[in-house]
Amino acid sequence: MRTIILNISSFLVVLGLLAACGQETPVAVKKGAGYEPAATAVAERAVLPRLFDAVGTVQAKTDIRVEAQVTGRVLEVLVRPGDRVNKGDKLLVLDSRASETRLDRSRQAVSSARSMAAQARDALASARAAHTKAESTYRRMNQLFEQKVVTAEEVEKAEAAYLQAKAALNQAEQGVAAAEARAREADKVVQEAEISLGYTTITAQEPGEVAKRLVEPGDLAFPNKELLTLHTGGSMHLEAMVREALIGRIKLGDNMSVVITALNDKEPLTGVVQEIEPLADPVTRSFLVKVRLPDRPGLYPGMFGRLLVPLGDRETVLVPSAAVRRVGQLETVMVKSGDAWQPVYVRTGETFGGKTEILSGLSGGETLGLSREGSR
Repeated sequence: MRTIILNISSFLVVLGLLAACGQETPVAVKKGAGYEPAATAVAERAVLPRLFDAVGTVQAKTDIRVEAQVTGRVLEVLVRPGDRVNKGDKLLVLDSRASETRLDRSRQAVSSARSMAAQARDALASARAAHTKAESTYRRMNQLFEQKVVTAEEVEKAEAAYLQAKAALNQAEQGVAAAEARAREADKVVQEAEISLGYTTITAQEPGEVAKRLVEPGDLAFPNKELLTLHTGGSMHLEAMVREALIGRIKLGDNMSVVITALNDKEPLTGVVQEIEPLADPVTRSFLVKVRLPDRPGLYPGMFGRLLVPLGDRETVLVPSAAVRRVGQLETVMVKSGDAWQPVYVRTGETFGGKTEILSGLSGGETLGLSREGSR
């Protein structure tokens, strides 16, 4: 009977311990004997904004695909990723021998066409002079015929000569027009060849930063093949997907907080909402929001970011970060209880300017000890 009573007592003790472990508020741990804080502080209740994290990606305002306008072998690549370039700076050089040969042939064709045009104009001048003489002779013969000085046969011969001269003049005029057209066409071919030769040296059309290098010397470049990618346009922006239930909380021009994890900033960046796409993704039920970011060293396209969407206020407890002691996964604070100090388990949240949010373990108003070593 005594053994049964002892077993029942042990069972009740175990139940009591399990019940204590299941409480939401952590229990006090072993008292800190001989603990003397460097300073004290009071856990304060505060009202903080509730925020929703909309994840997104940093993007450049403008990306430029650098492509070749002509086909050619790459001779030189003058930039690498990370290089800053100004407008007009050389980026790549292609083999220009084929373009130079085409330009030389075009210039020879222009010279030949201009020579033919000059010959045609000379022939036109001769034809015009012959036409004038034949016309004058024909008119004079008509007058003499009326005066019965010449015969009708002589008039007919003068008329035939006049008609031949007139036809020759028309033919010469057409020849000049054709020769000049060929010369103009040859000039255009020269211009095209010069432009093609200019395309063998690829320059930056806008100032920016080289993001990608996709070719090396010896590669073949041709139209529609991307050779480089330039980030231009100044400031970066964050593209984040915001669920439809929250999109009404965001307006164009709003200042919003953005956290870029890779920057390790103590305070979030402040961005400005510059675009909200008015069409939700039918799968995620989210809207694309673009937030312009301030210039910040170390900020690059492709970085992960979080857009903090305000949801209202929440009440919480804040303590100095120096009051929180960390040993492995355990977090404790030293709380004054009467004349003694005892460690209390807590669960922390975010940090705000030297103060840490306490999610559980404290209710506010407690006197805390600040360690000489600060938070560990």
